[in-house]
Amino acid sequence: MEKTLSDQIAENPTQFNIAAIAKLEEEALHRRSRTERQSDAVVRFIGSPKFLLLHVILVAVWSTVNLNLISGVRAFDPFPFGILALFVSSESVFLTIFVLISQNRMSRQAERRAHLDLQVGMLAEQELTMMLQMLQKLCQHTGVDVKSATQQV
Repeated sequence: MEKTLSDQIAENPTQFNIAAIAKLEEEALHRRSRTERQSDAVVRFIGSPKFLLLHVILVAVWSTVNLNLISGVRAFDPFPFGILALFVSSESVFLTIFVLISQNRMSRQAERRAHLDLQVGMLAEQELTMMLQMLQKLCQHTGVDVKSATQQV
């Protein structure tokens, strides 16, 4: 016999909530546009040690060649390395755009989470208020003096 949704929640609410959140995260990943997916891939790569190592090697080789440290190889971009500066500054513009695209997507996702968190908080507050009212009515019904109990606290 197949369990109903309420049976699954009652059985293990924590596990159900974790699965629901994981499903929402997976759906958010699939909803990304092609540009956002490509941007996320570029941002993952530029934030990696491989990218740093690639740049260190590139600048070291460029400098070695253009400072005439290798005999027989003619410098094509003498000091102060204007062509290298042009490439690096152009690259920084494009990388900044990729990072901003990814940050905008993550910001939208964070706003959705914050809105959901606000809704959950408001529901929890309503339920707690209702529970306190019920507790107060139970105390009144059983004859427990709530006012004297608050004075003792």
